[in-house]
Amino acid sequence: MIVKSFELNKINLKNNQFFLLYGENQGLKEEVIKKKFKSFYLDSTYTYEESEIINNEGEFYNNILSKSFFENEKLIIITRGTDKIIKIVEEIIEKNIDDLILVINSNSLEKKSKLRSFFEKDKRTLCIPFYEDNNQTLSNIAASFFKQHKIPISQQLLNLIIERCRGDRQNLNNELGKIENFIRNKEKIQIEDIIKLTNLADNYNVSELVDTCLSKNRKKTVHILNENNYSVEDCIIIIRTFLIKSKRLLVLTKNFNKTKNADSAISEYKPPIFWKDKELIKTQVQKWSYLKVESLIYKINEIELLIKKNSNNAVNILSDFILEQSDISNN
Repeated sequence: MIVKSFELNKINLKNNQFFLLYGENQGLKEEVIKKKFKSFYLDSTYTYEESEIINNEGEFYNNILSKSFFENEKLIIITRGTDKIIKIVEEIIEKNIDDLILVINSNSLEKKSKLRSFFEKDKRTLCIPFYEDNNQTLSNIAASFFKQHKIPISQQLLNLIIERCRGDRQNLNNELGKIENFIRNKEKIQIEDIIKLTNLADNYNVSELVDTCLSKNRKKTVHILNENNYSVEDCIIIIRTFLIKSKRLLVLTKNFNKTKNADSAISEYKPPIFWKDKELIKTQVQKWSYLKVESLIYKINEIELLIKKNSNNAVNILSDFILEQSDISNN
């Protein structure tokens, strides 16, 4: 059965068990999955990529059919769903498992897609398309954010933020998240602060800069550095993002040492790594050793102190550090 995304608030989703969410608006899909599903199944949510299920079908069935004394219902999320998984989905639905909620997160599916057609026609399922946001929708989201935080903002600046997010809800959420983190320790925020913070959306966000560096892609790292005019505040955000991602990489390289399998180390990591990032993270795991990451974390802490002590030279300190880490010979 087809349901429009804007109709979700009018529907009691607990009356259904099987959901297909498809379309290019990944940001909105993630919001819906988080608010409408994950929030109700905090300790019983299991995420699988389609390829994992196809390659380990027996193990997948064992996991969804096994029952825990502490679980009432399980939420199973399948990412990157395509027509390849249609038979498995049909089998799950036919088994009439009462304590199972199934959510499939797919990219664009053509009208002739078997998976889409099945969910559109079967009365036991809900099929929800997620189309790209227009600028007005994104503007309303941003305006609501600034109103909630009691931050006066002109329509001109609001338009500038939306423009820099390139019509992507996830980019917008990233930018608003940076602003929210900034104002936690501030009594008020100036327009100049917002412009500086959202400057990173011009080409690449902080996360992409750090991931590119950790992937040892020096050429792209240099390009990102050259394309952005970083402030001292940006440097602090970047170096702390480095720390967060390096701590994750430390755990992954430790698991990789045990399993000798990068895909396995990534699949077992908690919280689960978003499917779009898995190949990038796999590259990082293969480029770094556990001891090198351990050493990197010590350096990151030293660099943050240096930046704070030498604010006039913060950008140069950070840039030199990033370029050093992106060098494949530094391995």
